[in-house]
Amino acid sequence: MRTTTLGGSTVGVTQLALGCAGMGNLYHPVTDESALATVEAAWDAGIRTFDTAPHYGLGLSERRLGAALRGRPRDAYTVSTKVGRLLAPNPEGGFGDDLAHGFAVPATHRRVWDFTADGVLRSLEASLERLGLDRVDIALLHDPDDHAEQALREAYPALERLRAEGVIGAIGVGMNQSALPARFLRETDIDVVLLAGRYTLLDQDGLAEVLPEAAARGRSVVIGGVFNSGLLTDPRPGATYDYAPAPRPVLDRALRLLAVTERHRVPLRAAALRFPFGHPAVASVLTGARTPEEVRDTVEQSRRPIPDAVWEELRAEELLSPGTPVPVATSKEP
Repeated sequence: MRTTTLGGSTVGVTQLALGCAGMGNLYHPVTDESALATVEAAWDAGIRTFDTAPHYGLGLSERRLGAALRGRPRDAYTVSTKVGRLLAPNPEGGFGDDLAHGFAVPATHRRVWDFTADGVLRSLEASLERLGLDRVDIALLHDPDDHAEQALREAYPALERLRAEGVIGAIGVGMNQSALPARFLRETDIDVVLLAGRYTLLDQDGLAEVLPEAAARGRSVVIGGVFNSGLLTDPRPGATYDYAPAPRPVLDRALRLLAVTERHRVPLRAAALRFPFGHPAVASVLTGARTPEEVRDTVEQSRRPIPDAVWEELRAEELLSPGTPVPVATSKEP
């Protein structure tokens, strides 16, 4: 699988990356055995980039990912984790669950927002312990929407020092919006933006600022949420978009996308996976999986050639704007 180096760093990412929120029991429990098998399936498919965070299952995702990677050559894979949320013991003793935050785990800890320099150091130290690693390759500022100034003035410089010291290889920001990542690209020397849900067949908001800024400055973008919370895998009433039931206009647009791809005998999820690679700033597409079967399906769909006629009809139907870059049709696998 093709590998691309992020920005000005030496860190490489595979064209497909495995998002590990699912193995943190996102919405539903996953067994240790299933989490291990999912990572093994990704490895067998050539995926060598894995993204996790303390937020995912109150550290469960990091622990499971570390266990799954144990024994594999450290230089053979790339691990990305995040800072901005510290995990503190729950003063209520851990009764109940964490489903209010989306994870089916006991509420043994609570999340504490912290974008101070000290918070960054403490977060990474705790992540390394859970992962069982001596370093992470990529550290991302995680959802600093309501903490922009502190993230820019305190957390980012701390990460920059760690990068200069060789403790981490690349730094960036991971968000579900475009405006603040564009500001980070303009005002800092980040290597990468993890842009979730904002450069997809349904939503090309990232094309306004983030992707052009990244391309102009030689930085990289990793695209997450290409299925927009699942809507682009199975558009139907009740499907989710941005983690909530899809509004009718959004669902109707997804159904129009489906109609176009079906006319060309292309699964909608295959077109959704390939679409971001039309932009030169995109280094990787990050997708979540909770089973080996989901991993294998994602890899298979990503390797389907998409005829140029699909993109042409999407433009003709005004589902893509005329200037939106699209992938060149190829029979080569990623």
